[in-house]
Amino acid sequence: MRTLVYAHRGSSKSYAENTRAAYLQALADGADGIECDIHLSSDGFVVCHHDPTVDRTSDSSGRVGEKTLAELKSLDFSSWKNPDIPAAYGSLHEQLLTLDELIGLLRDSGKEVGLAVEVKHPSPFGRRLEEAMFKVLKERGWDAETSMLENIYVSFMSFDPGSVRFLMERVSPEHICQLVTEVDEEWIDELVQAGESDRAGVAAVLAQAMTAGVDLLSSGSPQMAGPGVAYMRKYPQLTDQWLARGAIFRVWTVDEPKDASYLVGRGVTQLTSNVPATIREHLHLD
Repeated sequence: MRTLVYAHRGSSKSYAENTRAAYLQALADGADGIECDIHLSSDGFVVCHHDPTVDRTSDSSGRVGEKTLAELKSLDFSSWKNPDIPAAYGSLHEQLLTLDELIGLLRDSGKEVGLAVEVKHPSPFGRRLEEAMFKVLKERGWDAETSMLENIYVSFMSFDPGSVRFLMERVSPEHICQLVTEVDEEWIDELVQAGESDRAGVAAVLAQAMTAGVDLLSSGSPQMAGPGVAYMRKYPQLTDQWLARGAIFRVWTVDEPKDASYLVGRGVTQLTSNVPATIREHLHLD
């Protein structure tokens, strides 16, 4: 099986993550697929954004779920990283995309490409997030059995085992990836700053979720595993067990050539990277 390189939130070393510019650069870089994160706006649009708030990646503040799409579109999501956007990649206020707009962008590329949608939880909207995502996909003509949408192969990911179980009731497990990682201070901080409960409570919930995620992968479903590079190195026996039972691995975030070589040597076939062109060149995938 050939190695595939997914662009992590687009080519996000070059342009701000989850922006039109980063996604278009990923296509130009020859990425086999694009990974995006999704939240719901207050008026029900599925938007491509990682954090539960806009604080880190825009010129404003507040929760994504408390802003309308128009309010989100009015923000500058690029200047913190690289405001020098080529005209072909859109203007400053055309950078935040809805999932529907990203699908249109990938469809119009004419390339066979993967789209890995990470469903972000906890969400103030609960499973309405997944339901809105499926509505967008179905309106675009997505086939649930093959998970194809014209030239786009769609797969689904989440750290939340509840979301993964919900997805597996509607899509074959072969298209679904359970993400796993160590619970660290950065992740806890992200949720606390977004207005979740106390630190100890957040840490406990995350730890419980990761234990459940590991149990899901060890049970044989879903059929895709999404550990981080550090997790692969820390738990070689566990991850080898998943590989041995035939799980497809999509490992993140692979920016160092030495990590790419290590993972391919372990039998990993999908790498997610901020620098897809660099990793593809290192692995001689062109």
